[in-house]
Amino acid sequence: MNMRSSGDESAMVHALRDGDDRSTPARIRDAALSCFAEGGVRPTTVRQIAERAGVSAALVIHHFGSKERLRGACDRRVAALIRERKTAVLRAGSGLDPLAVLRDQSGDPPIQRYLARTLAEGTPEVAALVDEMIDDAERYVREGMERGVLRRSDDPRGVAAVLTLWSLGAMVLHEHVERVLGVDLTGPAEAHASNPAYVGPALELLSHGLVMPHWFEAIATAGRPGEDDAAPGTVGSEEES
Repeated sequence: MNMRSSGDESAMVHALRDGDDRSTPARIRDAALSCFAEGGVRPTTVRQIAERAGVSAALVIHHFGSKERLRGACDRRVAALIRERKTAVLRAGSGLDPLAVLRDQSGDPPIQRYLARTLAEGTPEVAALVDEMIDDAERYVREGMERGVLRRSDDPRGVAAVLTLWSLGAMVLHEHVERVLGVDLTGPAEAHASNPAYVGPALELLSHGLVMPHWFEAIATAGRPGEDDAAPGTVGSEEES
């Protein structure tokens, strides 16, 4: 597996730290995150992570016990970074720049690549990460509704789950997103946050919706006891005389 130059590696690891988070476990975790982002979890070895962090393989095991536990620490780190960014964006209130929201949600390229590599693996760590992201998204949705940034919903939890799964699904299919729309979701945030092929349809769907109101009502009430299942404007929707 080809690895990046030492200068690129140092820059990537440094970019994933915040504040004074420079302890040895943090350096190992951030090195592992960038290695997993580049080559995937399974192919990456503890020795490669140790080399990236500038420590011995024995020290990696000393701090984390195993590669799987280290991977769990990476999952938690990614979830925490996403939470911090999205919370800050929503606290900006209704006057915030929509493109800034997309940029802040997109995150750093190593994090995007990490998600794209790990989401489809179906491990307990990934399941826990997705659950945590949905929990966080529900908080963002509720806060956005309170602040007038987002429309009110009768099911904030469902809205949060669907939006999160749609976003994560696009990450897993990032190669097809790039092929169809010319947008690299795992690349620099600015590249796709300003791309009209991606931002235009996304903002249109999120701001105005897709289904016409009368069709929404028909779909939403379909199957309820005592409700007519036919769509508006169809023969079945007319009252029989």
